[in-house]
Amino acid sequence: MNGRVIKFYNSFFFVQVDEDLIPCKLRGIIKRDKKVGSSVYPNDFVEISTLADNTGVIEKVLPRKSLLNRPAVANVDRVILIFAAAEPNLHPLLLDRFIALAEWSHLDEIIICVNKIDLAADKNFLAEYENLYKIIRTSTLTGEGIDALKNILSTGVTVFAGPSGVGKSSLMNALDANLNLKVGKISEKILRGKHTTRISELIKFHGGYVVDTPGFSAVELKEAGITKDNLRHCFKEFTEFASTCKFLNNCSHDHEPNCGVRNAVDAGKILRGRYENYLTLLKEL
Repeated sequence: MNGRVIKFYNSFFFVQVDEDLIPCKLRGIIKRDKKVGSSVYPNDFVEISTLADNTGVIEKVLPRKSLLNRPAVANVDRVILIFAAAEPNLHPLLLDRFIALAEWSHLDEIIICVNKIDLAADKNFLAEYENLYKIIRTSTLTGEGIDALKNILSTGVTVFAGPSGVGKSSLMNALDANLNLKVGKISEKILRGKHTTRISELIKFHGGYVVDTPGFSAVELKEAGITKDNLRHCFKEFTEFASTCKFLNNCSHDHEPNCGVRNAVDAGKILRGRYENYLTLLKEL
């Protein structure tokens, strides 16, 4: 039978098959496979066989379309990066760091949620990013954007990520009080467990699934596999102009002559702030 891995707990992978949640162990050949990405992760689709005691064995991991690096979650449809318009103020470098991590995971959709929009003087806060990413502006005080967010979560698998203090718990309560309760329990377990920071659990939500990822914000770029040579691929607006660089695939878009990306920045076709954040992250790497 084929099913979806919902969570990993007490050495069992819990696989959803129709209405049943079947605790499964791994077939030995999968355990012995040391290739990167060969492990089983939440939201993997797997082939299982069942045993007489109503448990199962994972025989095969089916091909996955994406893998969020840490905490590891397979086949994610979108990530929603939650930041606050104020209290705390949004730091553009931190936002672009989160975006780079999300881009590196090759997810279908990256959405920026600006929470606490009621505290912003400009209701079009972060408008300069709207040509790059979908922006949702929310307020648990006024209810703005809550229905739009619910609609997005009602399909596919969504990962929430964001720094502390941005009102994520209040936002989840506004979406569904039961959702926040479940995520809170998972977060406490992750914070207590020494070896569980890479494990997440899928939570059903109105036709879709939600995954909270407390460890996402703590991931260093290097730890995620981003290097000084591939960071440029995490800034998607560079792609259009990189083809005009003198050194093409070898251009770091930093100091090289006749750089198409730098020319685009000077021409106002790439946000200068984004480019400067890229240089800061490049220097870090």
